[in-house]
Amino acid sequence: MRIIRIVLMVIGAVATVAAAGVVAALIFFSMRTPTIPEKTVLTLDLHRDVPEYGSGGLASWTGLGKEQPTLWKTVAAIERAAGDERVVGLVARIGASDMGLARTQELRDAVRTFRRSGKPAYAFAESFGDFGPGNAAFYLAAAFEKIYLQPSGDVGLTGLLAQGYFLKGTLEKLDVQFRVEQRKEYKGVKDRFTDSGFTAAQREALTRILASLTGQLTEGIAEGRMLSDDKVRALMQQAPFPAREALEAGLVDGLRYRDELDGMIRERLGTDIAFLSLPRYRRRLEARDGDSATVALIYGLGQVHGGSSRHRALTGRDSMGSDSMARAFRRAADDHEVKAIIFRIDSPGGSYVASDVIRREVLRARRRGKPVIVSMGNVAGSGGYFVAAPADRILAQPATLTGSIGVAGGKVVTKGLWEKLGVSWDQIAANSNATFWSAVQDYDPAQRARLDRLLDTVYDDFIAKVAEGRNLSREQVSAAAKGRVWTGADAKARGLVDELGGYAATLAAVREIAGIPPDAAIRLRLFPRRKSTLRLLAEQLTGEGTGEIAIPTPDLSSEAAERFGPLAAWARSAGLTRRPGLLEMALPDGLR
Repeated sequence: MRIIRIVLMVIGAVATVAAAGVVAALIFFSMRTPTIPEKTVLTLDLHRDVPEYGSGGLASWTGLGKEQPTLWKTVAAIERAAGDERVVGLVARIGASDMGLARTQELRDAVRTFRRSGKPAYAFAESFGDFGPGNAAFYLAAAFEKIYLQPSGDVGLTGLLAQGYFLKGTLEKLDVQFRVEQRKEYKGVKDRFTDSGFTAAQREALTRILASLTGQLTEGIAEGRMLSDDKVRALMQQAPFPAREALEAGLVDGLRYRDELDGMIRERLGTDIAFLSLPRYRRRLEARDGDSATVALIYGLGQVHGGSSRHRALTGRDSMGSDSMARAFRRAADDHEVKAIIFRIDSPGGSYVASDVIRREVLRARRRGKPVIVSMGNVAGSGGYFVAAPADRILAQPATLTGSIGVAGGKVVTKGLWEKLGVSWDQIAANSNATFWSAVQDYDPAQRARLDRLLDTVYDDFIAKVAEGRNLSREQVSAAAKGRVWTGADAKARGLVDELGGYAATLAAVREIAGIPPDAAIRLRLFPRRKSTLRLLAEQLTGEGTGEIAIPTPDLSSEAAERFGPLAAWARSAGLTRRPGLLEMALPDGLR
């Protein structure tokens, strides 16, 4: 026993010393101000997605993963670096990340700002596509002064594609009826289930979207690579290119491995340069920030629904809950320090009533004297546009997909499928209308007429509230509506969007509308505040908390279903999972 006590005492003493050492180290590093070397070359990893909000995924919420900077924090750091004399260059690794063209344009804007300072900016890629499409990646790289490609890589600049699968034949074989109606012809929610290909209206809208996006892609690449638009279009017809052919075509400036690029940069800028990752640079900048004007930043991401916003732990996907969004707007409006509210939207829409709750809170915040400026990401359509309509100003990137002012609703009748499987159903209805939403009972004529009335009411309300919020006539909104999706560039021409631009343009609009002086710093404060990993886990275990950025128990069935593409769409349409929201945006897979 005595030996055991001695061993325990020794262990306790060692643990005490270790704990004291840890505390001392924490105190030391907290007092120490990280420095930025005088000749710094910033390194940026754009090989993977740059998320709108948080790093997401299982690794991040367990605390086991590396926190990835958000899009706007990355953009802000690049723009700060442009005016920082200690930063002498920027080098970015670009890969196959599919972050969408609008988010790509955010990063391109920041890189172009950096280049206007006269500092060199280099892009490096192992491959632009790696035997796959590399359009967005190369479009991003074209904003840099020089592009270097690994000798074994390729450039997959093959152009944009809109494609989708259609399940009419499958549903007929399964004896499933898709009883969904839409307002109006461009909405497209039901087309995948009732047609064998794109309708004439969908083909018209998608052709225009592709033309707009291709024009943006071509112009950006031509400008960056000092080629003509016609030359870029011709190269798209010839791609993909092996590395040597890409060099000969003027698409890249050299063929090098990553370590060779580092050596070349040292030869140009000096052997005394220090490489520093952009996330570390950003954190050191934040430590030096002083007093500033406070602007609320509220994210509206993912599907719109009632209740609390959700973060799916396995995939990192977010959704927009009306309760959480309303609470965020109210708290921001009540905060006397907040000068304005930025509402950052990346959402395909969803529930009509939930969207209307959020729209109402945007309007109430304005009436409380807080200007609301909307900034759109990749997608802000249907309900995602509805919530933006009453804002003081709406900004979008040229490639943002927005609009989709329309409505779709109904149900899927699966009675025939169950009969094929040998499953019989019986029912006792309190009245003849109790079967309205039953998946094993088709609409009768009176119910069908009532469904049409409901959809007409929602569509008329959508039109009226957009007209009021945008200060347009009903006729102007109706002409741009009918469920049609527009690029940000085309939406601006129709009065649905005020300005084209991202982070910098949004802050400029905030200064103008809120009366913040040009030389005053702006501090973005997140509403609701982001919870720590430990707090989220504690709330998950105890069932407490508001659920504002909460992590629910992972729904493995729905998470798995989302990974199976067509199967997930069929399961939702067959009534085996959720029905599409009334204000939900429909896009082919190639444009998501």
